[in-house]
Amino acid sequence: MPQPNPFKPVVLCLSGHDPSGGAGLQADIEALLAQGCHAAPAVTALTVQNTVDVIDFRVLDREWVLAQANAVLEDMPVSAVKLGMLGSVEMVDTVIELMQANPALPLVCDPVLRAGGGGSLGKEDVGFALRERLLPLAVIATPNLPEARILAELPEGTADQCAAKLLPYCQNLLITGGHGDEADIHNRLYCQDGSQHDFTCARLPGSYHGSGCTLASALSGRLALGEELVSAVRSALDYTWRTLRDAEQPGHGQYVPRRLPLDFCS
Repeated sequence: MPQPNPFKPVVLCLSGHDPSGGAGLQADIEALLAQGCHAAPAVTALTVQNTVDVIDFRVLDREWVLAQANAVLEDMPVSAVKLGMLGSVEMVDTVIELMQANPALPLVCDPVLRAGGGGSLGKEDVGFALRERLLPLAVIATPNLPEARILAELPEGTADQCAAKLLPYCQNLLITGGHGDEADIHNRLYCQDGSQHDFTCARLPGSYHGSGCTLASALSGRLALGEELVSAVRSALDYTWRTLRDAEQPGHGQYVPRRLPLDFCS
């Protein structure tokens, strides 16, 4: 009988399901597979969306989400938790309860508040609940600049201004710069110890569906593998850039990252 592989870390993913396969749990699974990890996907919400935009979504009952997550935790040696779409304050409360029961697990929080096409994936009070009560439990949060502005309540804020407002709530903050118009993209890592790191990459011409999910999942995988935080951020950003460089357009909207295993993404 095959034996469990002790060298393949398990990452519990709490995210929404995207039927187009570009974002959400499918992105988590593919990105984690590429890092050499095993993804354990627990569904938080069902969405009606495609590569163009979000049409609707429905958040699952908290009991179902807790049951999914606890079934995994009782069975597998989970090494990290990755958060994606939550969609409601009640789901934020659910994740807080789960993390308080498992405080040793590193949490990567991708504060999914809007889809790549611009559609909302939660009401405004979700952002407030994320900032005030969930970010303090995370090792790192990975908002893009529009999401950071929502969380910081600074509609025109720069990355530095948003970080100053948000760092009291979280240990580390990675604000990605892909939504700007700079020739080069600046992804800025702010740490609560005062250190900052700027990771720069060339801007690619397309618009992408699931890039944030890809990045946060890859980062959770690198941390689950034991990589130090700054190095893990660099590895995840490099991997994500390659998935966007090789992205495909299966529909009429945004490109979908090509999340092949690392050996195929050189």
